[in-house]
Amino acid sequence: MGKKKLLRFKEILEFDNVVQAATDLVAGRKHEYYGKWAEKFFGNHSPLVLELGCGKGEYTTGLAEMNPAINFIGVDIKGSRMWKGAKYAFDNNLTNVAFLRTRVEFISLFFAMDEVSEIWLTFPDPQIKKARKRLTSSLFLNRYRRFLKSGGLVHLKTDSRGLYDYTLSVIRSNKLELLEAETDIYSSGRVSDTLSIKTYYEQQFLETGKPITYLKFRIDSGNEIHEPYEERQ
Repeated sequence: MGKKKLLRFKEILEFDNVVQAATDLVAGRKHEYYGKWAEKFFGNHSPLVLELGCGKGEYTTGLAEMNPAINFIGVDIKGSRMWKGAKYAFDNNLTNVAFLRTRVEFISLFFAMDEVSEIWLTFPDPQIKKARKRLTSSLFLNRYRRFLKSGGLVHLKTDSRGLYDYTLSVIRSNKLELLEAETDIYSSGRVSDTLSIKTYYEQQFLETGKPITYLKFRIDSGNEIHEPYEERQ
């Protein structure tokens, strides 16, 4: 492991906006903040929004700066990446930001029913060969249903047209409410402030000329979500 990475791991332990949750400690049992993020961490009852697979945390901190009356948590397993967002939030006194270091597979052990209002998925691994590992697969969407408020929002921003098309198929086959669908947000002329936030990886994709897609939809917490018919074959 490089010296720079080791220094970041050491420094991130000192940030009070980072929750380190080792997988061997949380697997199979609920975390101490489960259902209690408002009272035990943020000290308020503002809406809670997650960014899953937050990487360097640019979207988490960007959204937090735009929306000071909302709490945001960036989730990722890579502490050396998360360091950048955590340090930025710490240095800029963003008290509505937290970072949770864990695997997304364990996400339902951290949040209780109706605790989360929205989820952002920004440039997740499209998992071209393994549909069930995609963060918009039925497996993951059903996990989100356990803690999203009724009618909770999911945002997907990705450079992968394959992931976009797959997610659109999941939405349509399960009759989920689709609110926005863009195959090239920057050519649409309707880029909102929230969509204009650019991550490190997005900058790289744009430099190669790849269009950035976006989906916004609601999850019905009362109905189980299934894979599209073509994925079950």
